[in-house]
Amino acid sequence: MKINRIDRYRVRLPLRIPFETSYGRLTEKAFDILLVTDELGNQGMGELVPFEQPDYIEETIETARVIIEKHLLPLLKNADIQHPKEVSLLFDEVKGNQMAKSSLETAIWDLYAKRNGKSLKAYFNNTRAQIPVGVSVGIQTDLAKLLDQITEYVTLEYQRIKLKIRPGYDLKPIDAIRNKFPDIPLMVDANSAYTIADIPHLIQLDAYNLAMIEQPFAANDFLDHAQLQKELKTDICLDENIRTVKDCELAFYLGSCRSINLKIPRVGGITEAMKIVDFCEEKGLMVWLGGMFESGVGRALNLQFASQKIFTFPGDISASDRYYHEDIITDPFEIQNGELIVPDGLGIGVSLSQEKLVKYGIYDTLFIK
Repeated sequence: MKINRIDRYRVRLPLRIPFETSYGRLTEKAFDILLVTDELGNQGMGELVPFEQPDYIEETIETARVIIEKHLLPLLKNADIQHPKEVSLLFDEVKGNQMAKSSLETAIWDLYAKRNGKSLKAYFNNTRAQIPVGVSVGIQTDLAKLLDQITEYVTLEYQRIKLKIRPGYDLKPIDAIRNKFPDIPLMVDANSAYTIADIPHLIQLDAYNLAMIEQPFAANDFLDHAQLQKELKTDICLDENIRTVKDCELAFYLGSCRSINLKIPRVGGITEAMKIVDFCEEKGLMVWLGGMFESGVGRALNLQFASQKIFTFPGDISASDRYYHEDIITDPFEIQNGELIVPDGLGIGVSLSQEKLVKYGIYDTLFIK
């Protein structure tokens, strides 16, 4: 399989509701759709998902574009790829920049599946036709509005709620949610907002029967997380720390967490994500799938991967209209009884809406052989 052409749409979609975390406020999401074409005319799609500011991790959409154009594309131009797993090895000489790598690697997986007349989920183990999903809720200082928002999601039958927290915004909203919804699976996500000095405060979260506390400390920290996990009954989940399976190994053997939020772009693509799933299954470490405000392209990829039965905890793969008024695929995802249907078509199983791409995107060509 040889890559003959790569095209791109640079897209911006406005959010239905502004989304606030401990590190910033998002009102629209910028992303790129990469279209990778082989010598037979088959085409795969990948999504470039970094944020515009280096506040989630160090990678941004602008730095990722540079890495793709200057460093990754030259490695693909003359490559003869027999299997998508070879792409991660091909990209090994470029250090880090996992989201840039993932946008191309996942597009090539999609291309490979289409070339072979298969759904992408055919390459994964023990898959399901539909999966339970959860929803992430941003910081909302008006507690009445927060509870109204969560009530809407509960009515839609989302099977798990994740609340973003930060110092000064944690115990009070959690208490309000628990009082109104005592039995709903609830977790919180700090996005590295706390430090080891906050351990006495964080221990108070044990009282709320949380499914987990995600990423309380810095994205490069494993030792302080291990200290906190020793003192907490509630499971710690690591997110930003996890870039490779080696990070999972380190976290497991240090006791830094009991759960992994796996985001395919943050680990460089499907090949590394599969290694992480295998490690978590071997060690009995919970693994679930997180999201990056993806469009229908990235959402379809996530659904294909999360269809594996190891993913028992509802991931951040909500319906298209959770974030956006309009999606860029022809058949946006709709929640049904708290679940989303995994696409059945070739590759990731979705088609792009040219009308929406023209409306929200800018087209250019990155490479023609």
